[in-house]
Order: sequence, then structure tokens, then C-alpha cells
Amino acid sequence: MMTDLYIERSDKETEEFIAEESSAFLEASISYLKEHKNEFIYFETSELTALGVDSLSIEVDDVFATYDVMLGLKLAKKQSSAIRTFLDQELNGNDIKYDLMFDQGDGLWNVNFTLDYVSGFRAEMTLANALRLIIDFLTRLVKFVKE
Repeated sequence: MMTDLYIERSDKETEEFIAEESSAFLEASISYLKEHKNEFIYFETSELTALGVDSLSIEVDDVFATYDVMLGLKLAKKQSSAIRTFLDQELNGNDIKYDLMFDQGDGLWNVNFTLDYVSGFRAEMTLANALRLIIDFLTRLVKFVKE
């Protein structure tokens, strides 16, 4: 997997740091988050940085019990319609699929999307497979927007 991966678990309400994890943690099932609904998992890696991802975390939505991916993405504000077009085409779900807001101060798109609606998602996948799925999805998004 990734050699420069940083993983940390934090409390959703207080954002208080719980623990830093080794890459071995990625072998856990993504359902870890359903068993620890009060936590979110934060990831950093050069692979994400190269895509323009400022930060990335995953948590379980308290209402829908879906896996939510939250990130900051360095793309121009004018690329709004291309980002929305990609998300509308690629996410397969009936509920709210994504939330997209441009932060003028940071010059970043705050992107939240439902991982369950990404093609290839499986409820029994490992965190490693989920992270790979997210990175592949974001790679396609960035490529789509820049074309």
C-alpha cells in the first residue's frame, strides 16, 4: 500500500485526538466505523496531496448510517459545474449523494460524498480497500474536471 500514510482516529463531536494508527489498522473492516460511531478516521498520504486533496476523513452518518467521505479539494471555483456533473454521473444512490461548497478563504472545495454510492463499494471491504476506492474515485474526478 502507501509508504507515507498517516492515520489518526478522532472523536466526531469534540474532534479530540484518540490515537494514531499504523498501516496494519487498514486491514480492519470498514464496519469498524459502525462499531465506533463516535469516531472518524483521518488520512494523509502523498498520493492524496498529489491530487490536490487537503485532508480526508471517513465517518458514519448518524442519520443514514452510510459512510461519509469528507475532504478539501484544490480545484478552481469556476470548475463547479464539472465537479457536480462528475458526482451526479458517478454516485449511485437515492438519498443525498454529496455536499459541495467552495471555501473562499482556503480556496478549497469542501466535498462530502457517500462512499456507499461509489461503484465498487462493499459493506465488508477493508479500510485499505475503501481508501484505494476513494483515491481511485478522486483520481477520476480530478482527471474529469481538468479535461
